[in-house]
Amino acid sequence: MPLVGIRFERNPKLYYFDPRNLVLEIGEKCVVETVLGLELGEVCRKVTLPGVPERPKPVLRKATENDLIQRELNRDKERDAFAIARELIARYNLPMKLLQVHYTLDRGRLIFYFGSEERVDFRQLVKDLAALFRTRIEMRQLGVRDEARLLGGYGMCGRELCCSAFLAGFDPISIRMAKEQNLVLNSAKISGVCGRLMCCLAFEYPLYRRLILRFPKKGSKVITPMGLAKILEVNVFKDSIRLELEDGREVEITEEEYNKYFL
Repeated sequence: MPLVGIRFERNPKLYYFDPRNLVLEIGEKCVVETVLGLELGEVCRKVTLPGVPERPKPVLRKATENDLIQRELNRDKERDAFAIARELIARYNLPMKLLQVHYTLDRGRLIFYFGSEERVDFRQLVKDLAALFRTRIEMRQLGVRDEARLLGGYGMCGRELCCSAFLAGFDPISIRMAKEQNLVLNSAKISGVCGRLMCCLAFEYPLYRRLILRFPKKGSKVITPMGLAKILEVNVFKDSIRLELEDGREVEITEEEYNKYFL
């Protein structure tokens, strides 16, 4: 079954739709129906799957000039809605930070994304917004990682944030990943702009896990031609092992030497 992967603005995740009889090319804009309503997306991938258990939603049409104009008009309306909502939030002294406002293409729904460290009673705010904009209002509270993805930015590496650029989802990240990669356990150096452990800690972690299994564990003792020795450090990058001999001397050997003489 032929499918097209469509990406929406400010969201790197791909969603698959049935193109039906439409001939769609990579980079082409089209209109689809999502759980939020009508949305304008961009075709980023074309695949053919032998069998799909649940038939995906169809692509409604190729984007027309009117659709593109409507999107630009919506952006102007979103800016107005953002300013009005921020004024109301300040008036009601609500503990929330407004992040973004989004209109669906057909303006059937107006979504307000916000961040907050606590539960917010925004019932009066929603009533006021609904009366002003006369459409369905939806409030969505985001966590710090989703907030970073939505707002975007650059990491300490100088590149665009991975979550904004290409990550389709957030994998669990643990301090153990940093430890096993011999990184300095300084929160300022291993945390992203969101304040949580950097997502990139998981990128090379499986490789480190495979490589580290080739070496003996740190702290273990081995018999060497120079006598009993304790393993002080394993360096995956240099393929080396640092040993402490019984007389207190420290020596460094390669993985090849270890496998040849000490196993």
